[in-house]
Amino acid sequence: MPTILRVGPYRLYFYSHEPNEPPHIHIDRDQSSAKFWLEPVTLANNLGFSAKELRKIQSIVQANQQTLLEAWYGYFGDSSRRES
Repeated sequence: MPTILRVGPYRLYFYSHEPNEPPHIHIDRDQSSAKFWLEPVTLANNLGFSAKELRKIQSIVQANQQTLLEAWYGYFGDSSRRES
């Protein structure tokens, strides 16, 4: 479960066994958790975050999208890229 980034109280990470899904990031704080797709940045699911906090988290993900994508492809390889 590689941690890619920590921003304030948030831990951004992905699971090492998810290469068959599109690039995404999990975000945890305390007992709350969310998942965002990275291309484009959109909410996949949420457990416990308020709408206001989700907007803040989405802006963090958007601001770090390139770093997160580089980490994803660096870990899973370019073969995890989906053909358009």
